[in-house]
Amino acid sequence: MFRHAILLALLYSGSAWAGTLPTTGPVSIPTHDAFFDAIRRHCGKAFEGKVSIDNPASPGFEGRLVMHVRKCSDTQLQIPFHVGEDRSRTWLISKTGSGLQLKHDHRHKDGSSDKSTMYGGHTLDAGWATVQSFPADQYSKELFSAAGNPQSNGNTWQMYVYPEKFTYRLVREGREFRVDFDLTKPVALPPTPWGYAD
Repeated sequence: MFRHAILLALLYSGSAWAGTLPTTGPVSIPTHDAFFDAIRRHCGKAFEGKVSIDNPASPGFEGRLVMHVRKCSDTQLQIPFHVGEDRSRTWLISKTGSGLQLKHDHRHKDGSSDKSTMYGGHTLDAGWATVQSFPADQYSKELFSAAGNPQSNGNTWQMYVYPEKFTYRLVREGREFRVDFDLTKPVALPPTPWGYAD
């Protein structure tokens, strides 16, 4: 009888505790939420940027640079990054329940996925409300190695969001690339990125 009463008490307390668990979307911590929300505030707007660091210099970023905070939900931000007429790149920032994930969705003009797509990384710590870092994940490392680019296994992508500026940065040993976008001057919205629909 006594054992039965203890079992019932444990079951009741367990079910009561389970009732307090979040039921809508992944949980998150304050710095990740603040960072995510700071970008989401610009949803529906586009901004022009410029390369501020490219060391060593590499081709592929000639032309007008525009980021478009295009679609936003409670768990994902879709941010196309247009380079001139090249509409192939979209940054995906997602809440995973254990942090934030950054993926690079690369498409061809016909909408099909590029062979190098969905690479990126996941936060490893709290970061800051204004800055988050995404070291390359295992999928990305295997993708880079298979493509003959093992040096990219050391990639860390960083994003900074301040009231007047958004920065996308890539760093690894021997390489730094940075684009700064002016958040004070929204520009005309670019066309739909390749592979996406309105």
